[in-house]
Amino acid sequence: MTRRPARRPAKRPTAKPPPPRAPGAGRLGRVRRWLLRGVLGAGALMVLAIVVFAVVPVPRGPYMIAESWRLGGIRRDWEPMARISPDLARSVVAAEDANFCLHWGFDMRAIRRALDENSGRGASTISQQVVKNVFLWQGRSWPRKALEAVLTPLVEAVWTKRRILEVYLNVAEFGKGVFGAEAAAQHYFGISAAKLSPTQAARLAAILPDPKGRDAAKPSAFVRERAAAIMDGAATIKADGRAGCFEA
Repeated sequence: MTRRPARRPAKRPTAKPPPPRAPGAGRLGRVRRWLLRGVLGAGALMVLAIVVFAVVPVPRGPYMIAESWRLGGIRRDWEPMARISPDLARSVVAAEDANFCLHWGFDMRAIRRALDENSGRGASTISQQVVKNVFLWQGRSWPRKALEAVLTPLVEAVWTKRRILEVYLNVAEFGKGVFGAEAAAQHYFGISAAKLSPTQAARLAAILPDPKGRDAAKPSAFVRERAAAIMDGAATIKADGRAGCFEA
């Protein structure tokens, strides 16, 4: 009986050595991973801050901190909405964002109008201004605008309209080193924000676009005229229901 020759074990393919890495490739990968983790971490902190600030007083934002360093201090006293004159709330909405109760953070009609007129006039809503003043920096850079576009819907989803306006009234700049309704009322009129008259409230709202160049206590003819128009607008939004989302 013939014996079959024993089979030789098949040769295993020799593993090819990995291609040589380009100089610095490993370091670049680590940098990218750290950058990605940093971005994700910053995003998570931002979302957490939005949730927390829905119920607690908002601390100073980047612009307030910068102004405090520049001026050696600022005036700002946080007051809840219940201790701020309803006339000021309506006046600010009438002056800055008459459709505040009707949009979800962006007033598309105002944006289209600004683009059509090509006047350079901004169309930022109160919600956008809150996001900028609380979480971001000043200026018109595209990165800031992009972050604002992402964060504004989140704030609108988590905060009530009344809360958004409350925060705005406590962080808005009303003069050199003067932030918030209470500090503004004390600075210009020597009274609390709760005691502002309709005329005083309208004058404060009239200086908001240029708080360092206008004076609510010694108003120019332009500020007086603007304040009168704001008083009419405040009465209108109260009558037609556009103040309903923030009035108790």
